[in-house]
Formats: sequence, structure tokens, C-alpha cells
Amino acid sequence: MQLGLDGMPARLVRVTPSRLATWEDCRRRYRLTYLDRPVPPRGGPRAASTLGAVVHTALQAVFGDAPARRSPARAALEVDRRWSSEGFRDDAQAATYRERARTWVADYVERHAVPDAPEPTGEVVGLERWLSAPMGGMVAEGRADRLDDRAGETVVVDYKTGRRVPDADDARRSPALALYALAARRTLRRPCRRVELHHLPSGTIAAAEHDELSLAAHRERAEGTATELGAATDAFEADPGVAESLFPPAPGPRCASCDVRRHCPEGRAAAPAEPAWAGLAP
Repeated sequence: MQLGLDGMPARLVRVTPSRLATWEDCRRRYRLTYLDRPVPPRGGPRAASTLGAVVHTALQAVFGDAPARRSPARAALEVDRRWSSEGFRDDAQAATYRERARTWVADYVERHAVPDAPEPTGEVVGLERWLSAPMGGMVAEGRADRLDDRAGETVVVDYKTGRRVPDADDARRSPALALYALAARRTLRRPCRRVELHHLPSGTIAAAEHDELSLAAHRERAEGTATELGAATDAFEADPGVAESLFPPAPGPRCASCDVRRHCPEGRAAAPAEPAWAGLAP
């Protein structure tokens, strides 16, 4: 147990990978997203996010069923059932990506999820599994896309549908995957070292095997970030007038797609707004 300066137990900072990433990316966006009340209006839906959500929920439905009931046709049907056209340029673009999503998910299920699949995933032990575990001065939380059991070890699987094809370095450097691995070990009480990024558009898997040193490094960085954002949050809640000094903007190219750019003059000046369909995989 950690003790505060007054000898009382210190408050554990609850963080998710998204909170940590937002803090490191732009502190103003962190405040606008997580702290301001009432919550400032956001930007409209983006096609890439819509597409990713459809693919994720379709795969959750397929992997949540018995292996004998899984099939490429069933996977494509799940995309149809969950489809949304929010954020796409027009009906034609939405129809194109709907068909692509059907193909991506069907091919993925055929390779990994049907009986006698050429690249079987192993036993699925978690789908959209909420993980929460105390680690030093923080409680790391988050929802893992999928957890597999392979030869008695848990493997963290994260689905990707964006433009960029991830590689093994991306998997190794991912703070989110490392925190999920650490939390899964605490929650499921079994080894968890391997993390994987499954990129549906390219059909590739980027994998990394963590060791104790690499996981400890991820944890140390996350704890440091959690301490910073926790202290800033406490100061802001005590005196909202410190907002500008504690939560400055970090203007740059990524401001083009920021969903709170309407509330940030520096962000609007840094980059013109991208259309809602920017970021779709080609």
C-alpha cells in the first residue's frame, strides 16, 4: 500500500490506455475529453471509427459462438447486421467499405476461427474483456478485444482496421497491449507475455513476446504518466483557473482529425480539418 504525505493511504489513479495516450498526445485534449463539465460538444462521427467498431463487434459475435457455428458466411452476415454509414462521404463510399469489411472479416474467420483453420487462434478466454488491476500508484483498466489461451499462456489480441499496417515493433512498443498483458496476468492468474496486432485489411499479424524487463519498463512509464495526470487533475479540481498552465495544447498535424478542435484555436490554426472519411484503409 502506498502512503500519502499525511500517512494516509494515497489515492490510486485509475487510468486506461486511452487516457494515458491522450495525456501524452495533448493535455488540452485530455482536459476537454475527461475533465471539463459539462462535457464540450465533440466533432461528428468519423468513417474509420465506424468501420472499426463494426468489424470489432462482428468478430466478437463470431468468436463468442461455438467453433462449429463459425463460418466466413456467418462473419459477413454479422457485418451486415451491425453496419452503419456514419462518417462516410456518401452512400457509394459506404457501400464500398461495407463490402470490404465483409471480405476482411470472412477471410479472417476462415484463416483463424473455423474448425481445422490453417492458423487457429487457440481457446478464446475473453472477448471485449474488461481488465482492471492495481499496479503501484495506479489502477490500470481497459477492454481487451480478445484473450486467447495457447498452451496455458494468455495471448492479448488487438484488431486493427486502419490505413497503416503494423509491424512487430508496433506490437512491442504498444503501451496498451503491455498494460493489457500485465492486467491479464493479475486477473486470470496465468502467464501472459505475447501480444498481437491483427490487421484485417492486410491479413497480417504483428506479434511481440514481452519479458519481465520490457513489461516493467511499460509499467514504469505508465505509472509516471498516471502520477502526472493525477496531480494535474487534483490541482484543476481544486482551482479550475490553472487549466491553461496545466493543460496546454500541443498543436500539430494530428489536430486535423481531433474531435475537440472546435474548442482549440491553436489546433484549428495548426492544420485544416480532415474530412470525416480520412483515415480509411485504401
